[in-house]
Amino acid sequence: MAFFSNLSDRLNHIFSKMTKHGKLTALEIKEAMREIRIALLEADVNYVVAKDFCARVSEKALGEEILKSLTPTQQVIKIVRDELTSLMGGENQKLNVSPKPPTVILMCGLQGSGKTTMSGKLALKLKKEGKKPLLVACDIYRPAAIDQLKVLGKSIQIDVFERGTQNPTKTVKEAIAYAEKFALDTVIVDTAGRLQIDEKLMEEIKEIKKVANPTEILLVIDAMIGQEAVSVSKAFNDALDVTGVVLTKTDGDTRGGAALSIRSVVGKPIKFVGVGEKLTDLEPFYPDRMASRILGMGDVLTLIDKAQEAVDEQTAKEMERKFRENSFDLNDYIEQVNSLKKMGGLKSVLGMLPGIGGKLKQIEDQIDDKALEKNKAIIQSMTAKERLNPDIINGSRRQRIAKGAGVQVSDVNQLIKQFNQSKEMMKMMKNPRAYGGRAAMLRKMMGS
Repeated sequence: MAFFSNLSDRLNHIFSKMTKHGKLTALEIKEAMREIRIALLEADVNYVVAKDFCARVSEKALGEEILKSLTPTQQVIKIVRDELTSLMGGENQKLNVSPKPPTVILMCGLQGSGKTTMSGKLALKLKKEGKKPLLVACDIYRPAAIDQLKVLGKSIQIDVFERGTQNPTKTVKEAIAYAEKFALDTVIVDTAGRLQIDEKLMEEIKEIKKVANPTEILLVIDAMIGQEAVSVSKAFNDALDVTGVVLTKTDGDTRGGAALSIRSVVGKPIKFVGVGEKLTDLEPFYPDRMASRILGMGDVLTLIDKAQEAVDEQTAKEMERKFRENSFDLNDYIEQVNSLKKMGGLKSVLGMLPGIGGKLKQIEDQIDDKALEKNKAIIQSMTAKERLNPDIINGSRRQRIAKGAGVQVSDVNQLIKQFNQSKEMMKMMKNPRAYGGRAAMLRKMMGS
């Protein structure tokens, strides 16, 4: 995730310098806090928020028990993590549900924030959770906005209620009646945005709010607008009393300050983050997990969530059996590639592993999701028999496979070599004693 990557690098650099000192003095902690404040400001965190954050961390970090601790740096990092978590809201805030269906969710925000796409993403997420959503097209000003929502709705097989350029207030009223008639339990209203906040925009949304009586008013904010995100959030909140924020484009080149500032300044939780362009790229916002990711500690819980979405329980059990019996084949490799793609790709997965996230920039040149796709193409060029038993793939077969996949024979050779190494590794892990114990097994795996 590009979100917070620069801040994460800066903080890890600051903490690595602290670690070298062993025990810390009050002066060293104050110097570290100064650097952390600068790092936060460079990440576009609101000045007052950054100042208050560092004051709270300093107060706790300068306590006598921290200074006398054998591991003061670890304790300071824990304080920073806890304060980051608190700064971003403490815990995940789920969507509120109306006791009497339908639950109405009003989506608002500036034009270009990704509001229409986010409406589709949210509808798909709710559908996967067993809800029956209805999308309502109320942006009658932006050219093709209604068509865009209809295309999105069709792609995820969710109905879109639209009445052309009819007054949006009337459209919302009719949409809610439609949802009640056809037992649809969630109504997601895509309202019009503007290039800037103006009275006309606010008055229209206020009228829609009166008619819709929404359970949720979600403000969609482009994470890349930095400090402006706070002023936009404040303006919308003052006018509508929003219930939550959705951050979009967090996969882009953004410094991340918006997420650290919005909760403090506006007092409303971030409920979701858009992490990519695909309609499935929507994640609930967990402040504690985000804090761990910022500090390079990984995010194993989100990784588990993604894995459970990507792989069903039966497939996971079958794969476990094959690994245990060392009987997996190249068909299983394709399954693994598909699952990895659903989880966001290799970089995304590695970024959530403890100890890797903060070092991802150093190794990203060695990570190539395209290589996985190339390997998939090679396997798909094989016959069913070859996939089950790669040992039969001789020179002429390798040439045929390479030609069919549009790659070099050396690429086919490399894939088969990697596959055989993986099988050998599984064999070692199953019975380390046969290889002279775990230490000898690790040396053999590493080629030493």
